[in-house]
Amino acid sequence: MKAKDMLSLKNWAVVGATPNQDSFGYKIFKTLQDNNYNVYAVSPKYDEIDGVKTYKSLKDLPEKVDVVDFVVNPQIGLSVLDEVIEEGIKNIFLQPGTRGPEIIQKAIENKINVVLSCVLVELGAH
Repeated sequence: MKAKDMLSLKNWAVVGATPNQDSFGYKIFKTLQDNNYNVYAVSPKYDEIDGVKTYKSLKDLPEKVDVVDFVVNPQIGLSVLDEVIEEGIKNIFLQPGTRGPEIIQKAIENKINVVLSCVLVELGAH
C-alpha cells in the first residue's frame, strides 16, 4: 500500500502524541486534525492535548481505527504493534525514527500494511 492510499483512510490514531508543540507527536496529530481526519491521540503520559482527550492505549479507543501512526521509538513500537495485532488493525504508518527491522518483519508476518514515510511530508505540512 502506498502512502497516498493509506492517507485516503480517514480514521487514525497517533501513538506518541504529545502536547509539546515542538515535537513530531504534536505536529502530526495537529496536521491530521487540520486535514479533516478523525484522529485519536494515544499516550499513557497525558490526559489531553489542546483540550482533546488522549487515550492510554489502542485498546481504550472508542472505535477501531483504520491506521495507526507511530511516533515512538522502535522498542515501544514493538509493544504498540502487539496492540495493533490484537485489535485487528491492518495499517501502520511508521514515521522516520520509529522503524526497526523487527517491527517491519512482524507487521508483514501478520499481514499488516506498512508505510514508511512522514505524514507531514505527505500532507505538505513540513
